[in-house]
Amino acid sequence: MIFRLGNIMKLQQLRYIWEVSQNDLNVSATALSLFTSQPGISKQIRLLEDELGIEIFARSGKHLTRVTLEGQKILKIVGEILDKVENIKQLSRDYKSPDRGSFSIATTQTQARYVLPSLIKRFLNRYPDVSLNMIQGTPAHISEEAMVGSVDLAIAYEDLELFSDLVLMPCYRWNRRILVPPGHPLAENSNISLEDLVTHPIVTYPFGISGRSKRKQAFKRNNLEPKIVFTATDADVIKTYVRLGLGVGIVAEMACDEVGDLDIVSIDASNLFESSITSIGIRQGTYLRSYMFDFIEKFAPHLTREVVKDVMLLNSREKQNDFFNAVKIPDYSSVL
Repeated sequence: MIFRLGNIMKLQQLRYIWEVSQNDLNVSATALSLFTSQPGISKQIRLLEDELGIEIFARSGKHLTRVTLEGQKILKIVGEILDKVENIKQLSRDYKSPDRGSFSIATTQTQARYVLPSLIKRFLNRYPDVSLNMIQGTPAHISEEAMVGSVDLAIAYEDLELFSDLVLMPCYRWNRRILVPPGHPLAENSNISLEDLVTHPIVTYPFGISGRSKRKQAFKRNNLEPKIVFTATDADVIKTYVRLGLGVGIVAEMACDEVGDLDIVSIDASNLFESSITSIGIRQGTYLRSYMFDFIEKFAPHLTREVVKDVMLLNSREKQNDFFNAVKIPDYSSVL
């Protein structure tokens, strides 16, 4: 499909139809978010549809009900256009003020609480004029934020692989630890088995939507059914309920604090579960500012600016995976 940006069609009209589609076709909500009027948006959408000779949105009275098939094709192109416009703006900012700007990251509570603080402190000391915004959530939520362009980087694991439009770059391998209060039957057992675990209630993270949870796979492989009594995405919440004696905790090794968790017995579980990989996910076509490259390399030293640029040019997950097959991914304990 080819169409021209004529005298009538404006970038603002494209922005209006894009934002309406992202706001569940709610024109009022779109008007509020764009600080303009609902009638103004409706008029511009009509003008655009009249010029194109295509209905982008189906209607019932004055309400938009769905995106038409033609509209879906147009919106896909519009999204790409708006991405390129934003990239042009970012490129301009990079030339004029390379150390000034904003930076948004979506990540899990474990990364935000235990892995990133010292890195972010160093980063902001180096770039005092960069405003950093962090969104926390599950890996699936984090991936969605990156997919729609709400954040520059997603840092998570497992469920990131569901989103094919994200460029994935592995950062480090990690495993899990078992947490119990002192005096618990497992506290003195240095060789815990999965069979031991299923005899106790378990407190851990949700298994996620991908079905690729290493914990779930381990139990299933051994025909065992764990008794999950409580799940939380926050490792600190899991620790609280372990302290209360609600169950045996299973958390990421990064979430274990030797200083702050003296009242909890932490036991290595790397013999029970396959290791996971924390990755950075970036939407295809995203323009990375100079300080973003610097942040990525400080987080994962093997992801240099040159490596990241090369990977961003690869247009399929298979090619990205092949690229990193020859790269040794470090263990968490050796890099952070």
